[in-house]
Amino acid sequence: MSDPPHKSFPLYGREADAGAVFVLESKGEWWHAGFHLTTAIVGPTILALPFVFRGLGWVLGLTCLTVMGIVTFYAYFLMSKVLEECENAGRRHIRFRELAADVLGSGWMFYFVIFIQTAINTGVGIGVILLASQSIQMIKSFKTLAPPVTGKMAKGLIMCYSVIIFTFYSAASSGYWVFGNKAESNVLKSLLPENGHALAPTSLIVPAVVFLLLQLLAIGSVYAQVAFEIMEKKSADVKQGKFSKRNLIPRLILRTLYMMFCGFMSAMLPFFGDINGVIGAIGFIPLDFVLPMLLYNMSFKPSKSSLVYWINSSIMVVFTGVGLMGTFSSVRTLTVDAHKLSLYTILMKV
Repeated sequence: MSDPPHKSFPLYGREADAGAVFVLESKGEWWHAGFHLTTAIVGPTILALPFVFRGLGWVLGLTCLTVMGIVTFYAYFLMSKVLEECENAGRRHIRFRELAADVLGSGWMFYFVIFIQTAINTGVGIGVILLASQSIQMIKSFKTLAPPVTGKMAKGLIMCYSVIIFTFYSAASSGYWVFGNKAESNVLKSLLPENGHALAPTSLIVPAVVFLLLQLLAIGSVYAQVAFEIMEKKSADVKQGKFSKRNLIPRLILRTLYMMFCGFMSAMLPFFGDINGVIGAIGFIPLDFVLPMLLYNMSFKPSKSSLVYWINSSIMVVFTGVGLMGTFSSVRTLTVDAHKLSLYTILMKV
């Protein structure tokens, strides 16, 4: 477990912090921020959007997708403002958990954020391996940033959300329009029904799966950085050099064990849609829809009669409720589905 930051953040010696030096290198420009945001957000989860629309319908589905997009953009923008405020005060942060502990002034918040981030990273790792294995099976079936200032973050957000608008709406609307109430949790599975012929030519599906696998590698790398950084901070010696034998061997062992754990869990829980629901409810909702608004209110202390205060507070209350309901329902769905298969049966199918 990572240690909480010292109370005096400006004096926090990152030159001796292997996690900061070896993993969290701050050399990027705004387009790097935009690229990483796009890689992390525009991922295989969009393949589940037609399935979401299957339960919501056109009107509610498009409304929810639009509201989520607006709120997340707003949340990321608030985070950039908080980061800039701390940096101007001489407290530059490269870890979200340190930022939360600094602004909220609470040791338990540091560990709470670590728990949320770890849940997200591990969940995404499991989902990535699971979807990758499903994608490989599809192919077989055919036998074939520098300092995080507002200006840079704002440009990166605009770049990212330009891609999001096109990809999310096109995948959701086209997938639901074609498959309707028969949409699967992974739209590629809808193109390859278990009973019947494939609904798309091999020349289309195989490249789509290959690009999907490449995207999964990028996403897995981005989301694993928090886990890798925590491991590096505890196991590496910054004085020995990043690729010295002293640091390289523990890095290979720990990262391999971490990925083996994710792979084992993905074999035990072969339900991509269910895992998406659990990750969203437990991880992304607190991190995307609650903490950014709370950090902004605590940092800038807007008047309780101001519009921004009430908007932020309303978002926190609403999405806390959504997160609680989503957690119960998604965990229940995952539990019900998990009881349908034994581990032995799953491993025999791999």
